[in-house]
Amino acid sequence: MQSINTFTLTMVRCEKHLVLPTVTSIVLVQNLYDILFQYVIDAQKEEMLKAFIDRLEQHIKSKPTTPFSAPLEDLEFLNDGLEELRLLNWMEVPVTVFALEMKDTDNEDIREAVIEHLRQLMIVRPVPGTNLLYVYPSDLPY
Repeated sequence: MQSINTFTLTMVRCEKHLVLPTVTSIVLVQNLYDILFQYVIDAQKEEMLKAFIDRLEQHIKSKPTTPFSAPLEDLEFLNDGLEELRLLNWMEVPVTVFALEMKDTDNEDIREAVIEHLRQLMIVRPVPGTNLLYVYPSDLPY
């Protein structure tokens, strides 16, 4: 049996997210950018939209086994564009955010092994650049 390093999951908060529909492609990302661009009215919001689209592209290119989502709070800059996403079948779902604390190590390989172990138990996606994990409802199609 494979040994798993000791870790702790601490519930941080619950959030509402919009989740990307299951049928995706890079073409969809470009179309999405074109659709949402009309709701962006200044340079700061345009940069926020570009950052969102970049995260989405990276997720699709990684051939994921988990859904892509973004907190509604982070997408409020889109204003009416949020309704556009809903019309494109993005679902609003509750997501629980956990902090993953590793005992005795900062080793990335061990962290990945722990995340893979958790993926066998629940639908989980690490938040890049943090120790946070998004945990999705178990009946979410992805």
